Amino acid sequence: MNEAYRKHVEERAAQNLPPLTLTKDQTTELCAMLASDKATEELKKLLAERVCPGVDPAAEVKAAFLRDIADGVKSSLVLAPKDAVQMLGTMMGGFNVPHLVDLLDHATLAPVAAESLKQTVLIFDNFSAIDEKRQNGNTHAAAVIKSWAEGEWFTSKPELPKEISLTVFKVEGEVNTDDLSPAGHAPSRPDIPLHALAMGETRFPGGIDTIAEYRADGKNVAFVSDILGTGSSRKSATNSVIWHIGEDIAAVPNKRRGGVCLGTQIAPIFFNTFEDAGGLPIRCDVSKLATGQEIVIRPYEGKILSADGSSTLATFTLSPKSLTDEYRAGGRVPLIIGRKLTAIAREALKLAASTLFILPPEIEKKAGQGYTLAQKMVGKACGLPAVLPGQTCEPKMTT
Repeated sequence: MNEAYRKHVEERAAQNLPPLTLTKDQTTELCAMLASDKATEELKKLLAERVCPGVDPAAEVKAAFLRDIADGVKSSLVLAPKDAVQMLGTMMGGFNVPHLVDLLDHATLAPVAAESLKQTVLIFDNFSAIDEKRQNGNTHAAAVIKSWAEGEWFTSKPELPKEISLTVFKVEGEVNTDDLSPAGHAPSRPDIPLHALAMGETRFPGGIDTIAEYRADGKNVAFVSDILGTGSSRKSATNSVIWHIGEDIAAVPNKRRGGVCLGTQIAPIFFNTFEDAGGLPIRCDVSKLATGQEIVIRPYEGKILSADGSSTLATFTLSPKSLTDEYRAGGRVPLIIGRKLTAIAREALKLAASTLFILPPEIEKKAGQGYTLAQKMVGKACGLPAVLPGQTCEPKMTT
């Protein structure tokens, strides 16, 4: 497995690509090596960085192995029990969470498990199990619930900067999602780095090389177009843009988050998927922007300035208002889930509602305004008579 993987790494490197993530079988073999006299720091790094988190089949193998190390069922020359619990905490949510919950009762590792859970919001149905431990006197479970109630998963992350220095990469006119994620390369979409190589191949050939040159010089890049993200609602378009202008995510291989895109018009679904990926989409007049231009964005002031601050190139209003929170949380989805987690933690502790977050605006029904059937259907799923355009709602899901 190790030799085959090294060959694969070399083949991908020749294409300027990171290796694929480890499969379930590869992870199984990797864990066996880590529990043998063949264990090395290199293999430990593979387990830490090249296995998809969450509910990927390989993540199940990784989580079970780390739990065995923590419990002393297995041992490794390079992975101590405390290291194993800390690595469990980097897996975001999914197969790792039940193990971390159980470890809250561990004689020596409970504090480490608690610290890992404090930064985890994707806990699915495990809240009640942790709160039950709290009610039964488990101080580590109590510390986790208290941390969630105080929103430490959010406040521990850096805020959206007051100034963002960027280099512009601009495509004149309209850029649709097929330009960013060509249909002819559809089979490669699950392999984000590979698929991203096709971005703009006909619409702006050589563009990704220009962006790469800017990044190699240590510059952050704003992707700019007059009209951006029209066409089909393919998330792979966002994935490709963010692969080129975003930042790596620790312990999450072959995905990135963040980045800034600017457009006089940005299609709503592209805007939303960019938000979800922790990016900063801004609608503004981009007519004064050009490729290679150095700019400074002041998001709280709603200004785009020349690099020396001498001229205002565009003005804007951040919308939605929660965009600053979304960026800080790592995306709209983790913000929504984390905000809900903070709310139920505060309910469990009988605390007042949190004032930490920027909440969506209340949408009022106008006199005589009716509802469409779709608005009634979504409303019913949320326990409401109906929903209105612009309203934020959370359907109750069974799966």
